Amino acid sequence: MEAPGEQQQLRSLRDFLLVYNRMTELCFVRCISNLNYRALTREEEACLDGCAGKLVHSNHRLMGAYVQLMPSIVQRRISDYEAAAAQVAPGSSPKEVPGAAPAALPAAVGTGTHPNQQVVASAESTPDTIS
Repeated sequence: MEAPGEQQQLRSLRDFLLVYNRMTELCFVRCISNLNYRALTREEEACLDGCAGKLVHSNHRLMGAYVQLMPSIVQRRISDYEAAAAQVAPGSSPKEVPGAAPAALPAAVGTGTHPNQQVVASAESTPDTIS
């Protein structure tokens, strides 16, 4: 069985490869017009440099915004979870909490991990930035 850290590394590698493959395909389709020669023409090279540069730059900007927003999103999720947990009476079941996800509370209680760790772990995955 794989450790959670290894699973996260595999997810990160998969996400990176998906973005890289999409970028490669997009720039190839936009820039390569003649497959009769091994070498790229000057126009194709310039187009590829510009295409890849724009995609990398936009990805950096998007990730910068993501990094800035993520702490507030995580804090809001923690606050929501704590508010839902505070509404649960000591002898009642999590199903009685209005608006609480039925699977979220038993998983947090049953695994022995702190609920904040689960929220942070789920927030670490990166979004796809190239469509």
